[in-house]
Amino acid sequence: MGKEQFGLKEKTAIILGATGLTGGFLLQMLLKDERYIRIKLFTRSSIGFSHPKLEEHIVDLLTLESYKNDFLADEVFCCIGTTKAKTPDTEMYRRIDFGIPVTAAKICRDKGINTFLVISAMGANSKSGVNYNRIKGEMEEAVLKCGIPNTYILQPSLIGGKRDEKRIGEWIAKRFMKVLDYILVGPLEKYRSIDPEVIATAMVWLANNNYEKTRIQSDEIRNIYQELSK
Repeated sequence: MGKEQFGLKEKTAIILGATGLTGGFLLQMLLKDERYIRIKLFTRSSIGFSHPKLEEHIVDLLTLESYKNDFLADEVFCCIGTTKAKTPDTEMYRRIDFGIPVTAAKICRDKGINTFLVISAMGANSKSGVNYNRIKGEMEEAVLKCGIPNTYILQPSLIGGKRDEKRIGEWIAKRFMKVLDYILVGPLEKYRSIDPEVIATAMVWLANNNYEKTRIQSDEIRNIYQELSK
């Protein structure tokens, strides 16, 4: 998969979206990881517990630029994302799914943070006729333009796991995908649903190792996880 890139100890990481499904798994992993001595959260609401490594910044993520003086770390993990059902207003939807990750990447560039990881989506395409896919694609292109040396864009398929909030359409899709996963093999394997723990594990590995690709599709994310599980 690649040779180890960073042998550094005592690193600081920033997480955007730690209250979400994948971000929550990521946070727990980093808190247990001895390579990290500080985990900074930039979040709208508290995660509800304390930890010696933890530093919470309760902020308006839509105005992230206002908090750039506190945006100091070795790595930034961006797990921000919403849905049409949760955010029906198209302008607000774009401000979240495009605006927050791109602003974070620009701050990383300006602050000299050399590692930026962001969760996008399978099917991301700036030319897509589907609004969700188009915004994700535009976000990816804008992030890459920032020129951060170690940029990794993860493109998972439907993310499994149980969320706190109700998303009926997503709940139905997950049940359907659990059945469909068994017949998605070979070239179709990348369309299988993927667990948030798998994504979070791959993100931590990518942050600490070289990888030959910038955009990493769902089946590749799973392959990284499986290699680490051997």
